[in-house]
Amino acid sequence: MPVPVPQQRSVPAAETSHGDLTLLVIEDDPAGTTITVPELSAAAGTRVRIRTARNLTEAARLLTDDVDCILLDLALPVAGSDSGPGDGRPGPGRADELAALTHVLRIAPLHAVLALTAEDDTELAAEAVRVGAQDYLFRGELDARVLSRAIRYAVERKRADMAHHQLTESRLRAQENARLERGLLPTPLLDGSGLSFAARYRPGRSRALLGGDFYDVVRTPDGTVHAMIGDVCGHGPDEAALGVELRIAWRALTLAGLCGDELLSTLQQVLEHERQSEEIFATLCTVDIAPDGRRAGLCLAGHPAPLLARHGRPARLLPYEDGGPALGLLPRARWPRRQVELGAAWSLMMYTDGLIEGRVGTGGSERLGQDGMVAMVNGRLDEGLAGEELLEAAVAEVRELNGGELTDDVAVLLLGRDPERIRRGGGSAPRSRPASSVVARPLGAQRPPL
Repeated sequence: MPVPVPQQRSVPAAETSHGDLTLLVIEDDPAGTTITVPELSAAAGTRVRIRTARNLTEAARLLTDDVDCILLDLALPVAGSDSGPGDGRPGPGRADELAALTHVLRIAPLHAVLALTAEDDTELAAEAVRVGAQDYLFRGELDARVLSRAIRYAVERKRADMAHHQLTESRLRAQENARLERGLLPTPLLDGSGLSFAARYRPGRSRALLGGDFYDVVRTPDGTVHAMIGDVCGHGPDEAALGVELRIAWRALTLAGLCGDELLSTLQQVLEHERQSEEIFATLCTVDIAPDGRRAGLCLAGHPAPLLARHGRPARLLPYEDGGPALGLLPRARWPRRQVELGAAWSLMMYTDGLIEGRVGTGGSERLGQDGMVAMVNGRLDEGLAGEELLEAAVAEVRELNGGELTDDVAVLLLGRDPERIRRGGGSAPRSRPASSVVARPLGAQRPPL
């Protein structure tokens, strides 16, 4: 028997309105039509445009973006069983019977599909839904009310399925990005150094784990501890990627034995080759701490000077008069290495400018600046804070003074030496977890170091 399908009627574009539906009927013998367009439109509560196709070739030509739903007769013959998997695979013995459906699902992945089959083939109808159709109808119950309800249900279910699929993809992509970014954060190598370590890292970009700021700490075989912190100008993903490249290059060059001006000159070459524009530059601060932990070499490339606190003394900025320019500004620049005496018990705080450029004061017209940061840190030291607690309190206070979240990336790391803890068998600093969860133990009494 011919399948009763609605007659095709041309509806002028001027007559259509928002909420109208377009149904594509694929059936090889529409002669026995029993449902008219007015009947279907009345049952649906809105205008329904209907197109009919006698085969899959004609259906592909009529399948445009304005089609909302496809009504497919599963008995439609397919030349050569031109089938393939849709959203699922037909069960044994059903491949030929679902060949038309799998073909339609392949050429119309974004459209809702209704499967039409005989009343006595419930198993085939259920298999069609499992393969990818939104619903099924039996020929004997194909009246206007049932069809209109099935069309709307299929369209809404397809939209829900697409939204769920997009949400799932978005979540998986976010999880993959988070795993990637966590993997790119540094794991300080300090085994055997006897130094404590703590860090805080907060990217300025929303929902990001990496920003243009970068840092790293490694101990070379001769016992020297090398620490670095830097900042690529800008806040986007390209700057974050460049910061990771510079960090990895710094670690490789350091482990290869380069230090001071030689290392920074080579690192500038890496920056010049990897940056997307000649206007991109990066500031950098490097410190190499002698194996005995009592002195260090300092190089500054346009970067703020570190903060040093000795046991029982206020924190102060290290000398910065001999610093060189930021990487990427001058092709043949030089970066002098300055010797710094650290003493027996000390803490050294290295940071990026995101920590000192937050707004303070009424109306947020002033910057915190280095002097404001030194005073803030000394105030926290007077309260007895040290290590991880000090970093947490400092970043929180900077955010509070700014009147909200900081827009720039912030990276802060803290290295410390406590001979008493080393004598007690405290050993070297533990291998760090991702940036913000690193823990460093307090280093002293009265006014503790950082």
